[in-house]
Amino acid sequence: MVPADTGAGAKPPDVERPAVYSSYNGAPTSADAGGGRGGGGGGGGVVDSVVARWRREDLLDKSSLALHTAAAVFSFVALVLVASNQHGHWMDFDRYQEYRYLLAIAALAFAYSLAQALRHAYRMRRGADPVSAASGRLLGFTGDQVVAYLLVSALSAATPITNRMRSAVINSFTDTTAAAISMVFFAFVTLALSAMVSGYKLSKETSVLPSKLQEIAVMMRIACSEHLEKLL
Repeated sequence: MVPADTGAGAKPPDVERPAVYSSYNGAPTSADAGGGRGGGGGGGGVVDSVVARWRREDLLDKSSLALHTAAAVFSFVALVLVASNQHGHWMDFDRYQEYRYLLAIAALAFAYSLAQALRHAYRMRRGADPVSAASGRLLGFTGDQVVAYLLVSALSAATPITNRMRSAVINSFTDTTAAAISMVFFAFVTLALSAMVSGYKLSKETSVLPSKLQEIAVMMRIACSEHLEKLL
């Protein structure tokens, strides 16, 4: 009598589980996760570059807000100083066209800078620009340059006459005009820096420019980026 095959009814031996095993089907183990991190070095580099780009753009947005706010403050102080500089006779600002022009440009710079600062604050808070992104960048770049140029022209007009007055007499009238000119100069500096930031942003959005200006935009972006790297 042939004995029955004992292997037919015997319980098969347990298959040895791997040393690294997860009870969750498809869940990566610690070893797999470590290997994934080691093998995904290229992906980590891409993520790091994207995060660095986001941080750079956030820094540029905050810089635009801070520069326009500073320009609005400087322009407002200059506006108040010139408008209140009235002491009778020859010591009234409205007797001089240079100071009237300085007052008008300070008012224009204050209104423009305040509007741009509110626009940046709204966009950073709500995540949406009141105007289209392309138009906003173009408006910011053009407006910064135009207002900065007007501030320089106002400085050029008011500085010579103020120097002549201070060479003859120094009093509250000449001191106030000198202080107003200083505030206008600071407003010009902040708007000039803002124009650099706006130019860098605009150069990255070449789609808003005509085709003939593409090369100019690229050159402008390179120049602005070099200056921003030195500043930031």
